[in-house]
Amino acid sequence: MKKFVTLAMLVTFISGCSNSDIYSGDVYTADQAKQVQQVSYGTVVSVRAVKIQANTSDGKSQNVIGSLGGAALGGVIGNSIGNGTGKIIAIATGAIGGAILGGEIEDKASQANAVELEIKQEDGGNIILIQKGSVKQFYVGQNVRLVTNGKQISASPRYTGEATSK
Repeated sequence: MKKFVTLAMLVTFISGCSNSDIYSGDVYTADQAKQVQQVSYGTVVSVRAVKIQANTSDGKSQNVIGSLGGAALGGVIGNSIGNGTGKIIAIATGAIGGAILGGEIEDKASQANAVELEIKQEDGGNIILIQKGSVKQFYVGQNVRLVTNGKQISASPRYTGEATSK
């Protein structure tokens, strides 16, 4: 039983290790540092809570760790059931069920709370962007600053206060 609990904790820990901070407007990737970025301004038109699924690429799930960990755990549990042919069936069933369950656990652990923002830009066009955050951070009518490198864009509240120098 100790091995089962340890393995379950390990699978849960590993599946929760994805870094979703890169989807916020507050974190820059290493390749964005020291690069010229364009700034524009706009006003929030709508805000909607959404989720970002961090472990997908091109719409395909990348649940390798969760599925493999779940299959191993399910196989171990199945091994403790029955004898002979029944044991083989229990191991196979446990491994398949564990892989499915492990993939689902990893999916849930890899989701990040995010916001979908519709922003009316000062040039008149509207854009929609999704970034990690909460609907409490943005509101309709709020002035925002948009930062883009041509491929990625992020929004942050626009503060119009003047900087003071001493």
